[in-house]
Amino acid sequence: VRLHNHGFWRPKPLLDTARFTLSFNSWHRKNHQNSQALWKHEAVQKYLETLSKEYQQVSHQLSADSLNDFEQRALRRRCADLSPIAAAFQEIKEAEREAQELEAMCTELDSRDEKQLLQLALEEKESLDKKMNMLRRKLFQLLVPEEKYDGSPVILEVTAGRTTGGDICQQFTKEMFEMYQSYADYKHWTFDIVNYTPAEIGGLHHAAAHISGENVYRHLKYEGGTHRVQRIPETGLSSRMQRIHTGTMSVIVLPQPEEVDVKVDPKDLRIDTFRAKGAGGQHVNKTDSAVRIVHLPTGLAVECQQERSQQLNKEIALRTLRAKLYQQVIEKQLSQEQSARKLQLGTRAQSERIRTYNFTQDRVTDHRISYDARNIKEILSGKEALDKLINRLLEFAEVEAVTHYLENLQALEGGG
Repeated sequence: VRLHNHGFWRPKPLLDTARFTLSFNSWHRKNHQNSQALWKHEAVQKYLETLSKEYQQVSHQLSADSLNDFEQRALRRRCADLSPIAAAFQEIKEAEREAQELEAMCTELDSRDEKQLLQLALEEKESLDKKMNMLRRKLFQLLVPEEKYDGSPVILEVTAGRTTGGDICQQFTKEMFEMYQSYADYKHWTFDIVNYTPAEIGGLHHAAAHISGENVYRHLKYEGGTHRVQRIPETGLSSRMQRIHTGTMSVIVLPQPEEVDVKVDPKDLRIDTFRAKGAGGQHVNKTDSAVRIVHLPTGLAVECQQERSQQLNKEIALRTLRAKLYQQVIEKQLSQEQSARKLQLGTRAQSERIRTYNFTQDRVTDHRISYDARNIKEILSGKEALDKLINRLLEFAEVEAVTHYLENLQALEGGG
């Protein structure tokens, strides 16, 4: 009785597990995958039915008098593991039966031209469909345990790219930073600016913020990468020529566990102080309160200039440096494990273009899941529209993880 090393439930010899026949290789994995499509797959149904039957058998075996203490403890643990999965599976099955009954009722009401009753039945069916989607997400989340750092706060950094034609990248970087600041407010998170380097014409070269709250890294981990903008600049020569310019900016999201155990030798640090730039009050450009720390062995450099106190800025910069060094350890572990958690969503390297914001077509495209969203202003407002896009990514990730595991299970069973 144990967990498979990927963190998924592996049926044990407590029952005669049938071999699964999968056809995921012929299934278009990136064609708008969602939990509903995966739920309907025959292999998934067989797998969940197997777990449900195992739960019933384990529950029955617990009542046997012949079990010793060790066997009882093992069975109780397995029963506790399987119980929420079996319960969610049965709840979805019951909801499906209810949906079928509603479907038949709608057909009958439509044939009798009962418009008012039909409208009520359709509304109830829509509500039930939403409930089933939520239950499916819940079930797959049970199969895919949280990542180690999902509940951690993060350091989020934005950096303007380079392009010909002026300040399009800097302006877009500022809009993106403000979008994440608004999103943090929407999610009731704390957003503390660590560094802010404005551009000369109202844009932003670079900024960093510490974001804390509930499941911050879980929601922001797929935002890391290169974001592309296509627009006609609002100012300058190119705006009068009505030419579309393309620019980029990069986002880096570093999880920051509450206790980051990374030892930093003071001898390996070069600490510089300088005058702060940009918004920040009367102390700006009057005192050397800003701090830059360079970690000599790795070349990593961090800055903090938001506090009036040089000591506070130094403490924040050291915390950020530790997070970056810790991230190197995390990335090394992830690359070594080669687990399903990569989810075909990329490595979040800056060179990867993950999303395009096309202002002329009022469209945002996430290239990893082939998802288009309209109304760029709604996305950049950092509220419901952005949350919907992020949840699409999370759902795709959950589905991809389950798919990957079932493929591995097929290979293990086939290798017998």
